[in-house]
Amino acid sequence: MKRLNLLTVLFFIGLTAQAQTVDEIINKYHEVTGGKDKWLALQSVRMTGKAKAQGMDFPVSVLQKAPNKQILKVNIQGKEFVQTAYDGTTGWSTNFMSQKPEKMAAEDSDILKQESELQDSFLNYKEKGYTAELQGKETIEGTECYKIKLTKKPVKVDGKEEENFGYYFISVADNVPIMQRSFPKKGQVKGMAIDTYMSDYQEVNGLFMPFTITQKVNGQTAFSMTADKIETNIAVDDKEFAFPNEG
Repeated sequence: MKRLNLLTVLFFIGLTAQAQTVDEIINKYHEVTGGKDKWLALQSVRMTGKAKAQGMDFPVSVLQKAPNKQILKVNIQGKEFVQTAYDGTTGWSTNFMSQKPEKMAAEDSDILKQESELQDSFLNYKEKGYTAELQGKETIEGTECYKIKLTKKPVKVDGKEEENFGYYFISVADNVPIMQRSFPKKGQVKGMAIDTYMSDYQEVNGLFMPFTITQKVNGQTAFSMTADKIETNIAVDDKEFAFPNEG
C-alpha cells in the first residue's frame, strides 16, 4: 500500500512539473514579445500588405477588434472581396462567383468566432477553459521547438461536438512561435494538417509581431502574406465588420 501511495505521489509531481514547464514556456514567449500586460491591452490591429496564392499576387488587408471582430479583404484584378469576416455574432464572406456577400451557417460562424480571437490564445488560457500540454520537442525546418497542444472549447460539426485543438511550435532558442498546426473541420481540406509559419518578427508599439505568414498544406505553399504595415490600438468602428446594408 505504501508503494502504491509513493507511485501516486510521484505521478502527480510529474504532472505538476509538466504543467509548470508549459506555463514557463508560454510566459517566456509573452515576455520576449512585449510582455503579458501589453498583450492584454491590445484592442485592435490593422495589417496591410501583399499576398500570394495560386500564382497570383494581390493586395490584402486584415482588421481586427477585441474580442473577436475581424475582416480580411483581398483585391483581385481591381475588385475587392471579403474572404472572411466576423461581426461579433455572425460570419460572412463574398461569394467569388456571384460577387455578393453571403452569411455563414450558424456552425461555421461559431467556428470562426474562436478563430477570430484578437488576443493571443495562450493569454489567460486556463480562465478561458482551454488546456495546454507540452508534448516534447520537434524540429521544424531546422529549428528546435517546444511542441504544445492547445485544446479550446469543443465546436459543433454537423450537429455533433468535436474536440477543437491545434499545435504550436515555439522556438527553443528565441521563445517565439514559428509554426501553428491546425485541422479544419469543414471544406475541401477538412481534417488535413494546415501548417501556418510565422516569421520576420518586428516591433510594433512595443509588441513583436510576425510580418510574414505562410500556410502550407501537405508541405506545399497554399497562401503567403507579407505585411507592409501593422498598426495597433487604433480607433475602429464596429461598422467596419458589419454585413453590407446592416451596419
